[in-house]
Amino acid sequence: MSFSAGGRMQELHLLCWVVLLGLGQACPEPCDCGEKCGFQIIDCSYRDLEAVPLDFPANVTTLSLSANRLPSLPEGAFREVPLLQSLWLAHNEIRTVAAGALASLGHLKNLDLSHNLISDFAWSDLHNLSALQLLKMDSNELTFIPHDAFRSLCALRSLQLNHNHLHTLAEGTFAPLTLLSHLQINDNPFDCTCSIMWFKTWALTTTTVSIPEQDKITCTSPHVLKGTPLNRLLPLPCSAPLVQLTYQPSQDGAELQPGFVLALHCDVEGQPAPQLHWHIQTSGGMVEIASPNVGADGHALPGSPAASSWPRFKAFANGSLLIPDFGKLEEGTYSCLATNELGSAESSVNVALATPGESGEDTLGHRLHGKTAEGKGCYTVDNEVQPSGPEDNVVIIYLSHTRGSEATAVGNRVSGQQPLGLLLLGQSLLLLFLASS
Repeated sequence: MSFSAGGRMQELHLLCWVVLLGLGQACPEPCDCGEKCGFQIIDCSYRDLEAVPLDFPANVTTLSLSANRLPSLPEGAFREVPLLQSLWLAHNEIRTVAAGALASLGHLKNLDLSHNLISDFAWSDLHNLSALQLLKMDSNELTFIPHDAFRSLCALRSLQLNHNHLHTLAEGTFAPLTLLSHLQINDNPFDCTCSIMWFKTWALTTTTVSIPEQDKITCTSPHVLKGTPLNRLLPLPCSAPLVQLTYQPSQDGAELQPGFVLALHCDVEGQPAPQLHWHIQTSGGMVEIASPNVGADGHALPGSPAASSWPRFKAFANGSLLIPDFGKLEEGTYSCLATNELGSAESSVNVALATPGESGEDTLGHRLHGKTAEGKGCYTVDNEVQPSGPEDNVVIIYLSHTRGSEATAVGNRVSGQQPLGLLLLGQSLLLLFLASS
């Protein structure tokens, strides 16, 4: 006997055992039990139940618990009824469906959770319900749907999500539903921004799914679009973020004073306007900054998590990051990350301070020869700097002792490609930038 044949025989034995066990079990006291057209049916509706009853016959295929006072569905709530094909739970007071409450129902074809108060739902349980054909979740308090919520529901034909609190939909949410013929999603408070435009295109031009009451699929925000049906929404100028990181000092002819300020600037493009964050990895650990954290005067904004009114890293609203009195403690990787609802983009620069007396080639060879920096490629140094590709930028700045505070800069080139500036400053340090955008 083959393994598959043996596995099928084990499954048949299990089904027979479940049926025999069910025949020997009594009907739960508050419910009515019967058989119709070969289906074992239990009706527990309109019983004022506040918990799912115990001791169901194991061979039940249809269970109604509608119109009760169930506040939640706990883990394993229906473990006793693995052959269940239809489960009706409408018009209860369910707020939470715990992980594992529905996961054991691999034969389930019809699930009605409508007209409850569900805001906390274990979407991962749906991954086990590959036989599901009808899913009613309308008239609840759902605020979001994970993008992979329906990934296993390849047999689903009807989906009702109307009258919830959904603000947006992740692109591709309904793509796994290859047999879907009916989708009801009206009367949700959608934010009509770029993230919802894919659904408009899909509903109007791509899918053959029947979507009734499309004039009631409307915008709630922004205010200027409130009440506008999604199918009448004009195209929006949408684009994913783009970033370009620049830094100072980096130009020939710069004049710097001792205790210089390192300035990084992140040019950001995108629509909607992206949110900018700085991620700073130093020897002391990771620092994450939501920009801005200071006002135009350089002082911490009210409510900012900065340690003092004069923070160590100053992120301004225009995309600039200033590091006053740059020193060894500030050595590390500086990344700007721009995010909007269409995606994200990141650019980084590594900043290192060399020991006195090292040449640019020595420093690069000591720090980079034979090493691979994540996202930066592999650098080698012989008689000249050899960047791994045109996207990598290596800038060397020499700092050496002078009398007083006057500083001058003399330009130079490494390998005829990368800029090198000789900056005379109040201490013997070499500032090395490795930038990748």
